[in-house]
Amino acid sequence: MSDLPLLGNLTPEQFLRDYWQKKPLLIRQAVPGYESPISPNELAGLSLEEEVESRIILEHGQHPWEQRRGPFAEDAFQNLPERDWTLLVQAVDQFVPEVAELLKAFDFLPSWRKDDIMISYATPGGGVGPHYDNYDVFLLQGQGRRRWKIGQHCDENSPLLDHPDLRILRDFEQTDEWVLEPGDMLYIPPGVAHWGTAEDDCMTFSVGFRAPSHAEILLHYTDFVSQQLGDSLRYSDAGMTPVEDPASIDEQSIDRLQQILRPLVEDREALATWFGRFMTEARYPELIQPQEWEAADLLALLEAGYGLIRHPSSRLAWRKGKNDSLRLFASGEHCELSISLLPLVQLVCKQDYLEAGALEPWLQQEDARELLVQLLNKGELLPEEDDE
Repeated sequence: MSDLPLLGNLTPEQFLRDYWQKKPLLIRQAVPGYESPISPNELAGLSLEEEVESRIILEHGQHPWEQRRGPFAEDAFQNLPERDWTLLVQAVDQFVPEVAELLKAFDFLPSWRKDDIMISYATPGGGVGPHYDNYDVFLLQGQGRRRWKIGQHCDENSPLLDHPDLRILRDFEQTDEWVLEPGDMLYIPPGVAHWGTAEDDCMTFSVGFRAPSHAEILLHYTDFVSQQLGDSLRYSDAGMTPVEDPASIDEQSIDRLQQILRPLVEDREALATWFGRFMTEARYPELIQPQEWEAADLLALLEAGYGLIRHPSSRLAWRKGKNDSLRLFASGEHCELSISLLPLVQLVCKQDYLEAGALEPWLQQEDARELLVQLLNKGELLPEEDDE
């Protein structure tokens, strides 16, 4: 699916230059003739599963914009009204491989920035109200028609309705309006208000992107760095002079604090290591289960013609560091590798399915075999199963 037009007449370079995180873009037939690989009934079936995040939002429920959280019972949909409600199911790409295929069309963006594909099913009039997101989102129409209204730029100071669960804008200043049909796609940058309403029974695929807040970056990075520091490293003021007022915090004390913090923040390798770990953390880490593999097991599997499959919940990335070092990040952890393994690392990170023939040349290298066995034991890679 990576060869789809997706951006219409725009090249990825033009899109990133003129629209990415700047302004909305409507793309008619971004995926020509797109047919949803999952039906509304199948989507509802996913919402019954314990490990799947799901919600139902009723515009006219027990209170305005009532939200119900899954997993739902099988009879949860029987007493819903005929219109004005929406089912939202998170991370469908991790449970339906055909949905995950859509992500390949966005390979002009870093894979570690991609979050998940949420699918919403809405009855006529259904929606989640006027709102904005703090991340980029592509809204692909998969079935039926949905009317999208575009509004003003928002931030944390934009007034919201008093609602316990949803962040619905109190004011909406419309600037554009479009009706999307299957295959049409709308790009919405962070902070831009938007309001989607189903014209008929419809399904919308929301491709979202990870965008940690500055508070998250600071909190998680300092936590990561603090784990590397010994308890003996303390604030020191050797060489200080007598103070005039013992209650005063002088400028020299603040200078000393900056001297403590500055090298920690300016350590690019530590920052890169933390970032790779943080951005590859799995959304559902409990789904990735450890396995027990030996090199002999791997060789037997590949010699039988079976390949390896990347776990749907696994997130992988890599980085070249100083002195030709190579780091592979996998689900919030990392390992140091020889730079000679870069082609194998790139293959593992890019392909959902690794054919036995593609891996065969690497089996002669002990460190390559060890890497593949390690990924199998972590559950990042799974053995291909016999269809019979």
